[in-house]
Amino acid sequence: MSISEIYDIYLKHPIVCTDTRKISSGCLFFALKGDKFDANQFAEEALKQGAAFAVVDDINVVKGDKFILVDDVLKTLQYLATHHRKALKIPVIGLTGSNGKTTTKELINAVLAQKYNTYATLGNLNNHIGVPLTLLAITQDKELAIVEMGANHQQEIAMLSEICQPDFGLITNVGKAHLEGFGGFEGVKKGKGELYTFLEEAGGTVFVNEDNLHLQDMLKHKKFKETIFYGSSGKGLVNGKLLANNPFLEVEWQHNGETFKVKSQLTGTYNFENILAAIAIGLKLGLKAEEINRGIAVYAPQNNRSQVIATSRNTVIGDFYNANPSSMQVAIDNLVKLEATDKALILGDMFELGDETLAEHTAIADKIQEHQFKGVYLVGEYFYELKDKYPYQFFKTADACKEYLIENPLKNQLILLKGSRGMKLEVLLEVL
Repeated sequence: MSISEIYDIYLKHPIVCTDTRKISSGCLFFALKGDKFDANQFAEEALKQGAAFAVVDDINVVKGDKFILVDDVLKTLQYLATHHRKALKIPVIGLTGSNGKTTTKELINAVLAQKYNTYATLGNLNNHIGVPLTLLAITQDKELAIVEMGANHQQEIAMLSEICQPDFGLITNVGKAHLEGFGGFEGVKKGKGELYTFLEEAGGTVFVNEDNLHLQDMLKHKKFKETIFYGSSGKGLVNGKLLANNPFLEVEWQHNGETFKVKSQLTGTYNFENILAAIAIGLKLGLKAEEINRGIAVYAPQNNRSQVIATSRNTVIGDFYNANPSSMQVAIDNLVKLEATDKALILGDMFELGDETLAEHTAIADKIQEHQFKGVYLVGEYFYELKDKYPYQFFKTADACKEYLIENPLKNQLILLKGSRGMKLEVLLEVL
């Protein structure tokens, strides 16, 4: 069956499912394979639960005309998503980066939603499966889409760009994330830069932080339909200045000789550039300053990304959805700048660093020594290897740290809670 024929079926059954635990009546079930499972074996069950059709690539499970047999289910899902994206004929903004992707995506969506009927990637559905699912969730009434693209190895952003066909692109930054998969920092730049390569060939528009020298370097010798800069130098479409960070950011920005101010619900000086990116995109797409400011002001971060959480005893900056050396450094820098009498760090291991694992965890431990904190609690196997070298509290697991904090509670402190998702630092919130 051709993609066009499958697309006709999709239009009649526009809900896509890949998990038999989440089957909805009349959906299309795609039987994907994983390292430890083969969903072809669950296709019949999906149909029994109400799926209209099951897309499979194992002829042995086919038992009737409700099974759509294809050569490769994953590729079919990706081709179908691209087919749908082209049929929608709406502008698509694609963004990637080492840090700040999700927050920036949500900011852009909050801004553009003041004028357009938008759709943005839900959660972190940003990989080779998530991006197709994102595209296939866009309904015909949407006027604009913001698609987040994540990667941990070369050619992944190139593939995702081909799938979602963005008209506009943004790389938030490049940092020390997924060093193992990318093969070092230069590999990160090359991998993230695949978005620039796609947009150059497709005649797209890029938004670039003019203050970021790495991004400037990645732009060399590339020509786009349009390059739009934002930053603090005064040369771009948007020129901004950080007015306050206590703990929420207040930003002043200028455009065409006019000056505007906006108060956000974001903490972290590292989010200043993300706010400017959303402003620049809003201006390019025809929003008025008051619409842009309204979008920024109403956006409140969720999912443990730069969240300020007031508990009964402390104020916690919950930033533990993920972590890498670059984001860890700027998060510590931000805590130093905030006004508080007593401050504490609870940091968890950083993953996917390969040969740089010990060096990067040591660098964080060294950085902590440059400042005075009320308490420092380092959690995870990697940090634990440093326990004899530094005067901090070390724990192999979050549960072990939790037990310690029950016996030695923290009170009236400003606490940065940050680590990789796999460290499960959320268990500590209930004792903070």
